Amino acid sequence: MPLIVLEGIDGTGKSTQAGLLGDWLASRGHEVVRSYEPTNGTWGRKLRESASTGRLSAEDELEYFLRDRQEHVSELIGPALAAGKWVILDRYYFSTMAYQSLRGFDPEEIRARNEAFAPVPDHLLILDLDVDAALARVGARGDVANEFEKRDALAKIREIYLSLRDEEFAHVIPTGGTPEEVHETIRGVLAGL
Repeated sequence: MPLIVLEGIDGTGKSTQAGLLGDWLASRGHEVVRSYEPTNGTWGRKLRESASTGRLSAEDELEYFLRDRQEHVSELIGPALAAGKWVILDRYYFSTMAYQSLRGFDPEEIRARNEAFAPVPDHLLILDLDVDAALARVGARGDVANEFEKRDALAKIREIYLSLRDEEFAHVIPTGGTPEEVHETIRGVLAGL
């Protein structure tokens, strides 16, 4: 069954769209597993804790992302796909490519390391929004901007996501409309499945 990944800069509505997509697929009789990265597993928790206890070194942070994903693939993604379930992920290794590039890593090298063990998605939905609009959404939800939620950083991250647009499994989804309008666009992309 398909592996569907939602990616995009902060403020594009990934979690909202993952929920709407999961509900829609379930209403059509599909068994759906939704997840996100970093996970709540051992390595994902360590990554989340580092946000409040002090940022890890670039090398350690990348290693934790890889270990978290290996655990995620072996314990949830792989078994769910093998059981014929649809898997929807809110972030995957494309986020690691985009965000860790700000710490000096080559996005293509990160991709190769991940694709050595992580399944390539059937559909990558790149939720796209102008950086200023995304920052306005982040501010409106009351979040305090972190180092990745600054204009220049988000512009570079968005550029990396958009560099994937020519992959045969990638679909760029504009997210300037309402959540319902964006969901309709996603349903249109996936309707043939």
